[in-house]
Amino acid sequence: MKTINSPFKLKGLQLKNRIVMAPMCQYSVDKEDGIPNDWHFVHYVSRAIGGTGLIIMEMTGVTPEGRITNQDLGLWDDAQIPAYKRIVSEVHKYGSKIGIQIGHAGRKAEDAIQPVAPSAIQGDALPEETKYGGFTQPRALTIQEIEQTIEQFRNAARRAVEAGFDTIELHGAHGYLLHQFMSPSINKRNDEYGKDLSKFGVEIIRSVKSVMPEDMPLIIRMSAIEYIDGGYGLEHSLRIAEKFKEAGVDIFHVSSGGEGVPGKLKPGNYPGYQVPFARAFKEKLGIPVIAVGMLDNPQVAEATLSNHDADLIAVARGMLNDPYWSIHAIKEITGSVNPPSQYSRGIR
Repeated sequence: MKTINSPFKLKGLQLKNRIVMAPMCQYSVDKEDGIPNDWHFVHYVSRAIGGTGLIIMEMTGVTPEGRITNQDLGLWDDAQIPAYKRIVSEVHKYGSKIGIQIGHAGRKAEDAIQPVAPSAIQGDALPEETKYGGFTQPRALTIQEIEQTIEQFRNAARRAVEAGFDTIELHGAHGYLLHQFMSPSINKRNDEYGKDLSKFGVEIIRSVKSVMPEDMPLIIRMSAIEYIDGGYGLEHSLRIAEKFKEAGVDIFHVSSGGEGVPGKLKPGNYPGYQVPFARAFKEKLGIPVIAVGMLDNPQVAEATLSNHDADLIAVARGMLNDPYWSIHAIKEITGSVNPPSQYSRGIR
């Protein structure tokens, strides 16, 4: 029994296969208004035509100042909704489902005049990793600003629902604001948001869930471990994840790292290097997980699913290389495929 092409159902989300297109920033907004344009339309619809079960749109800012760059998408204004609705509608025509990842870059907001963070600690990066060769010194958010940020997440989720998305993913990984609050190396606050490193994330989850339909699952992407010296490990992320599950998370999208320059511990550079983290989340929490990280070899992807390491597999760079990765992977694993009729002469 091949798993990659088997259906998946959770609440009201029904997927035709187990393949997820991981969110990847395109840095392609034209006018700094956060509105998706024709590039985004073609980019995402192409992967629906290519047979992907679930497409997750790139990290989308809940506020203009919370984007990684000013060329990123945003969902802070109702005027942005129609452009997303156009993409969602077209993706659905090809039998794919689509979600959106909402987030706030925190101290990694490269174009912000004054980035914000849990604490006034500057982010660490290699010079070539950022637009300006490094990150700007952030200032610590006040309690009132934290409450405003939680409200911004809630409003972005409401707009995502209105646009017709099938699911919402919170970006709690890779050193962005949610990650910053849950990291003891970055969050040095003395108030309630520092004493309980899960509190900020829990409040965002509850706020977002309050405007989501009951049958719409909520996904959160988390870094299972940090690679910086003194960074947190798997036990810490699992403790935080338990709180997030209690608050209403339905699926965990398990990644790693992304905060600062790696120290003695380095990320893997081999197929499936993050799969053990996904399995650990699945075994501990007992709810569906998405594995990600160098899974663009179909055999590795199928093994991850068939071994029950994860319920879904996410492919990122592999789909940049091939918009029809899903069709080709299913064909390689199962020996047959059902492409769009317009392509049937070339894909058999």
